[in-house]
Amino acid sequence: MMRYGFTTGSCATAASKAATYMLLTGKLKQNITIQTPKGILFHAEILEITRSEKEVTCAVKKDGGDDPDITSGTLIFSTVRFADREKKIPGQNNRQLSGIHVEAMQEKRAVICIDGGEGVGRVTKPGLDQPVGNAAINHVPREMIEKEVQEVCALADFCGVLHITISVPDGERLAEQTFNPRLGIVGGISILGTSGIVEPMSSQALLDTIKVELNQKKAEGYGIAAVSPGNYGLDYMKKTYDYDLDRSVKCSNFIGDTIDMAV
Repeated sequence: MMRYGFTTGSCATAASKAATYMLLTGKLKQNITIQTPKGILFHAEILEITRSEKEVTCAVKKDGGDDPDITSGTLIFSTVRFADREKKIPGQNNRQLSGIHVEAMQEKRAVICIDGGEGVGRVTKPGLDQPVGNAAINHVPREMIEKEVQEVCALADFCGVLHITISVPDGERLAEQTFNPRLGIVGGISILGTSGIVEPMSSQALLDTIKVELNQKKAEGYGIAAVSPGNYGLDYMKKTYDYDLDRSVKCSNFIGDTIDMAV
């Protein structure tokens, strides 16, 4: 039986939870447990801990299990700091943020502001999980971080504002081996995961990538997307028809699924 791993989203969540605990309690935390959306617990070792009164940074090493994932072994960092109230958050709608802040204060819970730092990509084209300008931290990892950090805040009776920055020092180099440059995500990798776990050689991951590309073509206003099983087809389109490959989508063997998605 092949061994599953944990997503970059799970690693970012575990690091954020541990950093929040250390910031709010002043105690060292070298192991932490989170629950993934799949219901499987992730017991993470906390590495590279740096602590001060105003912020804590720590990391979790990505373990992709038996999946040949280029991010396996990469450190996913989270820095959690108390808010500087005068500073706006990059990539956030600050008017909307102030509304969230008021709502949270009324409910006596913390306000969690999540952004990407070094090695985490930023969205430059429409049609993706996050709007243009936001860090490429998808909505499920954002929800996971919010949930786990809020639990720690409740235990510590903290109702203030925390800024969380996810970073991947090696992310910009790794991103060159991903779909990110093609999707218009610049500066690093994406923080991903819908289930929180990595299933070896997941066909669903490939289907999700195809769907993201089709959604993006639609958001960019294209009425037609040319589909090819692979690079030979793309090369043929380019040489024979001088076709703009930015408008094309690779579908591997999932031709029927891709047509269904296009419909």
